[in-house]
Amino acid sequence: MSEITELLQMYRAMCRIRKVEERLSALHKAGDIPGFIHSSMGQESVAVGISRYLTVRDTIAVTHRGHAQSIAKGLALSALFAELMGREAGTCRGLGGSMHIADSSIGLLGANGIVGGSLPIAAGSALAHKLDGAGNLAVAYFGDGALAEGIFHECINLCALWSLPCLFLCENNGWSEFSPSDEQFSGDLKKFAAAFNVAYHFTEGLDVSAVTQMAEHIIDAIRTTSKPQVFEVSVERFHGHYEGDAQAYRDPVELAAARARDPIAHLREHLLAFGIAASILAQIDVELTVEIEIAVNVARASPVLSTNDAFAMVYAS
Repeated sequence: MSEITELLQMYRAMCRIRKVEERLSALHKAGDIPGFIHSSMGQESVAVGISRYLTVRDTIAVTHRGHAQSIAKGLALSALFAELMGREAGTCRGLGGSMHIADSSIGLLGANGIVGGSLPIAAGSALAHKLDGAGNLAVAYFGDGALAEGIFHECINLCALWSLPCLFLCENNGWSEFSPSDEQFSGDLKKFAAAFNVAYHFTEGLDVSAVTQMAEHIIDAIRTTSKPQVFEVSVERFHGHYEGDAQAYRDPVELAAARARDPIAHLREHLLAFGIAASILAQIDVELTVEIEIAVNVARASPVLSTNDAFAMVYAS
């Protein structure tokens, strides 16, 4: 596969995630999606870069900000929209919502509303992968806000002790909910990993090619050695902590600078400089818009789960 073909594939995948989240934002504002949703706009390069080297048998556990990873792992868009809209055709029949998306058929072990909740799930899955000997691995996606959680210390320690094939993927967007990360965690992730004799890698998320190249190297090493590794990617968070968060706690200059570091715009400029016609990129946009609207319509056509069925899955008869 040529470099330009790969770049176009990654561009389409990143735009697909962005446009899905923009549509989710609109649906939430219109009252079609109940509860909270947390977007990952500005962080698309991570999910796309990592997922290029994962198989359906590899497993991932993600955070409350997990739409991007779920889509990149192969979740059907209609099932995603239906889940967030509380419809029966959702991945969890509409009972989980944005923060609890799961689909074991594609190795998506679930999103999690608990900070650091993805870590023990992925560590347990990594143990299962080691025991079955099939060469698969688990990915624990977590944010910098989880670095101070005790469960992170426990999981990386166990994975190091037992040589488990787990990738600890830290999406560092510099914010722990409404506070700068350095007000929540005084340590250094590189030194932290070294304390457990776990290999550490870092790259900027602005360039999806850099994320992809590093992901290939790390994932190959985990499959070969069955040892954990830490990969920290510096990313930007455009939207607030949740949909509707006005981010009044952020300096407008800092926020503008963050939005200027858009990985999709960065890749688009690179493609145009490469000689790709703007019309080709525009066509991708049109195709994605159609795909997403079809998925939304399929979700809307699905009924809301009946109260009796909902209770039946909570209480024993």
